[in-house]
Amino acid sequence: MNHFTLNYIFLFFSKKEQYLLRFSYFKNMKQQFLFLVLFTLSYSFSSAQILTGFETRWSDDFREWTIFTDDEEEEGSLAMRWPQQMDWSEWDYRIGESTGSIKLKFKNDPSTWEVRGDGEIITMRMKWNNDVNEWTISDGSKKLTLKAAYNNNLNDWKIDDDKSGVFEAYMEWQDDPRNWTVIDELDEEISLPFRMAISFISIFHSIPKN
Repeated sequence: MNHFTLNYIFLFFSKKEQYLLRFSYFKNMKQQFLFLVLFTLSYSFSSAQILTGFETRWSDDFREWTIFTDDEEEEGSLAMRWPQQMDWSEWDYRIGESTGSIKLKFKNDPSTWEVRGDGEIITMRMKWNNDVNEWTISDGSKKLTLKAAYNNNLNDWKIDDDKSGVFEAYMEWQDDPRNWTVIDELDEEISLPFRMAISFISIFHSIPKN
């Protein structure tokens, strides 16, 4: 079977099936081993965790959250680092093996936050001074703009980017910030820390701080 015929056959299979077919096509054991390693790495890095929702762990306590993902068996957590001091400026999250921190870049400056996780630093900045309705989220190479869907109505937040896709976080019930639904249709290249940055800004500026 020549490569042209093989490539034609692959058109009728999914991407994952194509990988498996190519694997079986290789005759040399060293080639098979190398291919399997490369496939495992590419598959793990290409599929970022998809977020589906957030919910307060305790009814009216906004210091600790449960994170829901597209894997029903894998829930995450988002928690205030210093809950006894009611310090809203530092948070920690965990989803599976992925952990990270979220904090104000400068303690007394609410306009700039940072997420640090999985070897990345994601910066969240207000686009306009003293205006929480619009934020720029950046990893240094990619920038996305997060906006409240309606000015000064913080029930619903959206990103709609031609290249990177769509992200929306909204309260399940109007003006009740305890439960959030996330529509995560961003490109697979958008990392989990980047997705957490978007989600955090959406939720944080919609919850009471007393």
